[in-house]
Amino acid sequence: MTSIDLVIVAVYVVGCTVLGAWLGRSTATQGLQGYFLGARAAPTWAIMLSIVATETSTVTFLSLPGAAYKEGGDLRYLQLTIGYILGRFLVAGVLLPAYFRGEIYSAYEVLGQRFGGSVKTVASLMFLTMRSLGDGLRLALTSQVIHLLTGLDMTASILVMGGATILYTYLGGMTAVIWTDVIQFVVYILGGGLALGILTQAVGGFEAIILAEPEKFRVFHLNFAWSDPFNLWAGIGGGMVLSMATHGTDQLMVQRYLAARGPRQAAAALITSGFVVAGQFALFLVIGVALAAYFASDPALAVTAPAKADAAFATFLTSPAMPTGVRGVIVAALIAAAMSTLSSSLTASSASTVSDLILPCLRPEARRSKTVLRLSMGLTVVWGLVQVGIGWACVDIRSQAIDNVLAIASLGAGLILGLFLLGTFVVPAGPRAALIGLLTGAAVIFGAKFGLDLAFPWFAPLGAGTVFLVGGLLAGPGGSPPGSSSSPGGTA
Repeated sequence: MTSIDLVIVAVYVVGCTVLGAWLGRSTATQGLQGYFLGARAAPTWAIMLSIVATETSTVTFLSLPGAAYKEGGDLRYLQLTIGYILGRFLVAGVLLPAYFRGEIYSAYEVLGQRFGGSVKTVASLMFLTMRSLGDGLRLALTSQVIHLLTGLDMTASILVMGGATILYTYLGGMTAVIWTDVIQFVVYILGGGLALGILTQAVGGFEAIILAEPEKFRVFHLNFAWSDPFNLWAGIGGGMVLSMATHGTDQLMVQRYLAARGPRQAAAALITSGFVVAGQFALFLVIGVALAAYFASDPALAVTAPAKADAAFATFLTSPAMPTGVRGVIVAALIAAAMSTLSSSLTASSASTVSDLILPCLRPEARRSKTVLRLSMGLTVVWGLVQVGIGWACVDIRSQAIDNVLAIASLGAGLILGLFLLGTFVVPAGPRAALIGLLTGAAVIFGAKFGLDLAFPWFAPLGAGTVFLVGGLLAGPGGSPPGSSSSPGGTA
C-alpha cells in the first residue's frame, strides 16, 4: 500500500470513530432506552441497512468471493439466500410481535416471561458465548488481511480495529451503531463495486469472465446429500430455519427491531434486508468468479494465485492492477465490514448482560439509575476486550472462515429458536420441559457436529426440532395455561 492508501484508511477509521461518537452524543442522557435502543427514533431504511451491515463482516467480503474462486466453486451460496428470505417472512409473522409487547431490551426477556428466569439466563449465556466466538473469528480474519496489505502486525491490527470500535460504541450506544452501520454499508458496497469493475476491466470485460469460467455461474444444485451444505434443499430448509434463528431470536438482530419506531417498521426493515443480502451475496460471489478468471488470464498471474481461497481477494488488492487510492478505499471497506459487525455485537452483548443477568437482581427503583447506565457502558468495553482476545487467539486459523462462522451460528441459534417455538406453540410447556429439551438438543447437535458428516445448514433445524419435540413431549404441570400473561402472547 502507498502512503495515499494508508492515509485513506487512517482517515476512514478516525473519521468513523469520531462521527459515531458525535452521532450518539446524547444517548447517555436518555437512559437505557436511549443507549440500547437509540430512543426508537431511527427510520426504517436505516434499520434495514443496519441489519444488512451487521450480518456482513470481513468474512462476507473475503471468504464469500473465495467460495466462488476456489476449484469447483460457483454461485451455489445463493441457494442459502432463498431460505434466508423465507425465514425473514416467518420471523415477521410469528416471532416479531412478541418483542413489542411491553418495554424490553433483550430478546431473551420474552423467554423469561414465558418460562422463567432460569431459561432466560441459559439462553442469554448461550448467545454471549456464541457471539463472542463468532465475532472473534471475524476479527482474526480481518487482521490477516490488514497484515498482508500493510505489513502491520496482526495483533496490532486487531487492537486498532477493536479499540476504535469499542470507543465509538461506548460513547454513542445504539444510535452510533445504527448510523455508522449505514455509512459502513455504503463504503463496503462501493469498495466491492470498484473491485469488480477493476477486475472486469483487467480480464477484458464481463463476457471474457463468462467465457473463461462458465461453470462458475451455476447456482442450483439439486442433488441431495446430508453432508452437502450447498444444494437447493439445504439452502431452502436449512437456510430458512437458520435465518429464523439468527434473525428471530438473536439479540444482535432483535435489538435493531426494538430500535425501530414500531412493529410494522421493524417487519418492513427485516423483510427488505433479505433481498438486499441476496444482491450483496451475488456481488461478492461474482467477484470470486472474476478473481478466478483474472488469475487464469495470464501464466505470470497464475503463479501468484493463492492456494487458500480466502486469500484470493486480498492477493488481488496487492497486485499492480489495483490503482493507488482505490486500494485504500477497498481496504477501508474491509475494515468497515468488520467494524459494523463488531459494534453491533458489543452493544447487543452489553444489553443482554444487563437486561437478562443484572437487572433481575436489582430492586425496581434501582433499575433506572445512572449507575446502571454507566455499568452498561462499561460492559460494552468488557465485551469488546473479550472479542479482541478471542480474535488474537484465532489469528492462525486455517480453514475456510465463512464455513466456521456459519457453523458456529447454526449450533447455538437453532437451540434458542427451539425454545421460542416451544413457548409459542406448546402452551403447557414449562421451564422443566424447556431446559430438558434444550440440554437434549445441545447433546444431539454437538453429537452430530463431531460424530456425523452433517452439513452446517442442518444444525439449526436439528437443534430447533429436538428442543421443540422433547420439550413438547415433556410438557405438563408447570407450564403457562391458556391466556396466561406469561405466555408469548401476554402482556410483558
